[in-house]
Amino acid sequence: MPKRLSFYLAVGGIIAVTLLVLRLRQSGPTPEPLVPPPQSPYADSIGGRGLVESVNENVRIAPATSGLIREVMVKVGDKISKGDVLFAMDDRDALSQVKVQEAQVAVLEAQVATAQTIVADRKDQLDRTTRLREKNVSSEDEAKRNLFAWQAADRQLQSTLADMNLARARLADARVRLDLLTIRSPRDGTVLQVNIRPGEYTMVNASEPSILLGDISQLQLRVDVDESDAPSIREGCTGVAFLKGSREKSVPLEFVRIEPYILPKKSLSGESTERVDTRVLQIIFRFKNPAFPVYVGQQMDVFLQE
Repeated sequence: MPKRLSFYLAVGGIIAVTLLVLRLRQSGPTPEPLVPPPQSPYADSIGGRGLVESVNENVRIAPATSGLIREVMVKVGDKISKGDVLFAMDDRDALSQVKVQEAQVAVLEAQVATAQTIVADRKDQLDRTTRLREKNVSSEDEAKRNLFAWQAADRQLQSTLADMNLARARLADARVRLDLLTIRSPRDGTVLQVNIRPGEYTMVNASEPSILLGDISQLQLRVDVDESDAPSIREGCTGVAFLKGSREKSVPLEFVRIEPYILPKKSLSGESTERVDTRVLQIIFRFKNPAFPVYVGQQMDVFLQE
């Protein structure tokens, strides 16, 4: 009797475990998304991901040389004009080099003036000796000595002139290096990012720009389309973009151009079908600023009509 009871309990345990495993394997109902995904308004369309940019693309401002930041003249959101000063770097060393070169140029200019006076004096003596030689008043030896003295003075003048021109070129170079430490805006726009602070040391090849500048009076969209769909894209294609995760907020797109070079995809979507080696064709569209806010750097879902 005890053996039979143990057998029945073992069989019951196996059945209970089997039922539990089967129940756990059953998938529950698919949860409804909180926000319905956007749907293409076209019968035949190609999907893509877009990144909002300022018109004519963003400008990554970087210094010409590495150095210490002395002062930052702008902040995020400032509207600036071409030529406005964005930030200045420590210029003490460059300024001292300019002053040294200015002093060197001044010394050489004085030496050139002295050399010119000597040449004029030697030339006058040579002319006098030549006239006296014609009248047999002066000797030929004296005339030759005056000729050689004039030639030597003239060569010294040419050498000093060359040194002065070299010093002037070095002064111009020093002034250029000094001017490069003051970073100015290359065009009109709005400051989108400021990644430097006074007292920080900035590098030429920094991973992020010192200042990000763009013209946000009108925005454009850089759309990534998978390379497998690239043959279906045509010049002048129309499209519509939706804010990511929204099916209500959409903007019509105006075709600008197709970038002629297919690039590796930089920002992955995180979907299970995404490949690390995905390459994309980039298409540039413009759109009018909609009633709802759209920001530079924002992602949008895009549908292009085939």
